Amino acid sequence: MCNRWGSLQTLTKAALQGQTNIVKDLLDKGADVNERGRCDWRWDPSVTALSCAAYGGHIETVKVLIERGADVNARANDGWTPLMSAAYIGHAGISTLLIERGADVDVTMDSLAEWGPGRDGLIFLQRLAKKQQPSRQPAMLAIKPSQEVYPAIKTDVDELPSMKTRPNKNAYAIVIGIENYRQKLPKADFAVNDARLVTEYLTKIMGYPEENVVLLTNEKALQSDLTKYFEKWLHNQVEKDSTVFIYYSGHGAPDHKTGGAYLVPYDGDPSFIAETGYSLKRMYDSLGKLPAKEIVVALDSCFSGTGGRSVMAKGMRPLVMNIQSNLVLSKNITVLSASSGDQASSAYDEKGHGLFTYFLLKGIKNEDVIKPDGSIKMHDLFGYIKPQVERIARKQYNNEQTPQLIGHKVSLGN
Repeated sequence: MCNRWGSLQTLTKAALQGQTNIVKDLLDKGADVNERGRCDWRWDPSVTALSCAAYGGHIETVKVLIERGADVNARANDGWTPLMSAAYIGHAGISTLLIERGADVDVTMDSLAEWGPGRDGLIFLQRLAKKQQPSRQPAMLAIKPSQEVYPAIKTDVDELPSMKTRPNKNAYAIVIGIENYRQKLPKADFAVNDARLVTEYLTKIMGYPEENVVLLTNEKALQSDLTKYFEKWLHNQVEKDSTVFIYYSGHGAPDHKTGGAYLVPYDGDPSFIAETGYSLKRMYDSLGKLPAKEIVVALDSCFSGTGGRSVMAKGMRPLVMNIQSNLVLSKNITVLSASSGDQASSAYDEKGHGLFTYFLLKGIKNEDVIKPDGSIKMHDLFGYIKPQVERIARKQYNNEQTPQLIGHKVSLGN
């Protein structure tokens, strides 16, 4: 691919441009994830692709490189590190991600202090530290992987719509958001916030009684919790005229032996996914036994191991998965998935939500998909979500993300 650096596209150049798909392709073809090169005309030609992606402000590319084993503390000949890149451009999300993955904050701050133009980056890191900790603690020492480190972002979907449907005592929901994992997997950015907001929409707008909605986040979403609520609680509650809504935001993972797709619980391990995960087949089989009139499953996740909201066992390559062809769904189940089987599900950083979830909630607020009685037709909602997600994924992240609608097109709501 030709570009202004020459005729051969290298990993560092693709990373600087945020060409995540090209980065993935080069890595799949054997490129060294810690390849060094020149990603800006004035830079030392020994910076890594991770530094280039951070300097370009491309968080999805940064995530892919980290997931593929990039060294977060790799230093160029002039001492430049990935965290210096992120701090220099003032990107909170990338800086936080690098710190959580072990970037050396002290070295970075010292280097920025010694470098004249780095003063703004140093001030940025100091301010970022203050947002994460009580003022009495030393700078940066309070930043831990388990903390919510992204700045609070308020967007249009965070303000609940004024409409409200009539209460439905037979509406039940399980809402799951897993952002941090016990195995120290990459964060599923904004997953907990998304799950909490979906719960608010269900209980305050869509008529779901609070006692009928189970919210599971982080350490409360163990494999045993998923088993309990999918296979016991729902079966004890749901009747023939019931409506069931399932929402999952977090990592998915493939089983390379069987080609199966798994939700990754808080205690899940991609290297032992069959033993520690919760398979989609198991979930759909359990839901299919319910007497409910309609069941809607919304998945802000992906399952091929290509990055985004998916993980895989170390040393394995991503799988191309056809989620639709591998599913046998009961006639009362409809699945709305964030992406196709070979794609990644992105976070929408500037909005503070998953990309799919943001437009899911925006669609619920949109008068074109809300019916007069407050119900939402799935094909209308999907028709709103799909082009919006595709457009933003392509325009802002240089990714292809195509939401999928699988099964019968039923109504969501009363």
